[in-house]
Amino acid sequence: MACSATTSASSLLSLNPKSSLFSSKKPNSTLSIPNSLPKPFSLPSLSFTRPSQIQHSSRRNSFLVKATGELPLVGNAAPDFEAEAVFDQEFIKVKLSEYIGKKYVILFFYPLDFTFVCPTEITAFSDRHAEFEAINTEIIGVSVDSVFSHLAWVQTDRKSGGLGDLNYPLVSDVTKSISKSYGVLIPDQGIALRGLFIIDKEGVIQHSTINNLGIGRSVDETKRTLQALQYVQENPDEVCPAGWKPGEKSMKPDPKLSKDYFAAV
Repeated sequence: MACSATTSASSLLSLNPKSSLFSSKKPNSTLSIPNSLPKPFSLPSLSFTRPSQIQHSSRRNSFLVKATGELPLVGNAAPDFEAEAVFDQEFIKVKLSEYIGKKYVILFFYPLDFTFVCPTEITAFSDRHAEFEAINTEIIGVSVDSVFSHLAWVQTDRKSGGLGDLNYPLVSDVTKSISKSYGVLIPDQGIALRGLFIIDKEGVIQHSTINNLGIGRSVDETKRTLQALQYVQENPDEVCPAGWKPGEKSMKPDPKLSKDYFAAV
């Protein structure tokens, strides 16, 4: 299985970063998961509160779903965390809520350092970091490895399966609390699925994808989805059809006005 081997660095040394999550109110009803659900895909019981300062037009409220406080995470406030990370070959602190009001965030989880599919994704995002920076977006990678393992991997040449220098931080989730709060932790393996979350400037999760361990993600599709989100937020009376890219025709979410789009395609 891809990304199933642990590293010597992460097994010998680890940090216990202090992480803090957004306080939340429990919903009136709880999510019930059948006992027969396979353990690797069991979901933690989570509840999140909506940001209180976000205002939308009535039309936008009709077409951008707000979650009720139960799973899924999309439409809810992103669980906050503060943790140790490696960036520019140094140990730093990363706190997610510091980006609120400033930048969009691509937060992605990967299973383990020194594995196989993982470096292809991590380096692909790093190589195109400038493209995301140009649209006011930061990228953050997370795994359950220690910062010492992250550092050793960054200091390993790409041709030897390493990462080389990266343009964004790799967070250490040795307590597994971050992976659990985002619903991507595989409990009996202690590693995360390939979860990716797009968080807007208000700290709300607007998109998520979760791949199994052997399936890598697409930087192109992540960027396209982010750009569609930004367009809809800037143009709340419009929606983006399948495969939409900047410069292409959008759609009016109206039975009559939508015919303009369909007539043109």
